[in-house]
Amino acid sequence: MVGASALRRAFTGPPLRRSLVLALIVGAVLNAINQGDRLIAMDGVIWWRIALNFCVPFCVASFGAWSAFRSDPG
Repeated sequence: MVGASALRRAFTGPPLRRSLVLALIVGAVLNAINQGDRLIAMDGVIWWRIALNFCVPFCVASFGAWSAFRSDPG
C-alpha cells in the first residue's frame, strides 16, 4: 500500500527530524506572537494554545513529507 509506505517514510529519519525542527522554530515564533506578553509575565498563559502552536507546524510539515513520498514510488 503506497499510503502506508509513505507514512512510514515521513515519520522516520531525516523527514521526522526536519518536521520536529520546523515545529520547534515555527511554534516558538507563533507562541511569541500570540502569547508573548503572557509568557513573559507568566500570567494567564493558555497552555493548550502553546501546544497547538507546536503541533500545527509539525502536522503541516509531516503532511508535506507524506505527500511527497506518496507521489514518489521509490
